[in-house]
Amino acid sequence: MSRTSRVERTTKESNVLVELNLDGTGEISVDTGVPFFDHMLSQLGKHSGFNLTVKTTGDVDVDSHHTVEDTSLAFGQALREALGDKAGIRRFGDAMVPLDEVLVQAAVDLSGRPYLVHRQPEIVELIGTFDTTLGKHIWESIVAEARIALHIRVLEGRNAHHVFEAQFKAVARALRDAVALDSRVAGIPSTKGSL
Repeated sequence: MSRTSRVERTTKESNVLVELNLDGTGEISVDTGVPFFDHMLSQLGKHSGFNLTVKTTGDVDVDSHHTVEDTSLAFGQALREALGDKAGIRRFGDAMVPLDEVLVQAAVDLSGRPYLVHRQPEIVELIGTFDTTLGKHIWESIVAEARIALHIRVLEGRNAHHVFEAQFKAVARALRDAVALDSRVAGIPSTKGSL
């Protein structure tokens, strides 16, 4: 069973290609034109063990909002499509990830129902030229298209770069567990019979 997907999303604001293999080895190729976002998506691919290719061209001359949002939506769609009917998966995953002074807890349910709980401390508005107010919106966009429940809590931390990066690593590790195939799971992991 191939657990791969290819999503192309084109609007007047951006052109996005996402290729995803859930059973990869963490091979990544990311270029969105937003360097800090590239760094974060690279963490997501590497630490989930997914093979992830992202190529986005967007109206970054306006700002990075449309590029980041549309790429996040496309990634969420790619995740949903690669999961297929979700037969045999663990479904739930969680991780606690430290990064120096930061500690992040992430938990995911590949439930078919989009819901986000996101808690982080106030941080500076810019990391280089990256608008940190996009942080929660990245997760909102992924959750909306992937149709997953995701909880992220920054338990400790002050450095904005570390706060962001630990979130991406924690979500990656939680996803790695949730998408894993489990020989003890027969069919869909839900008493409803579908996710």
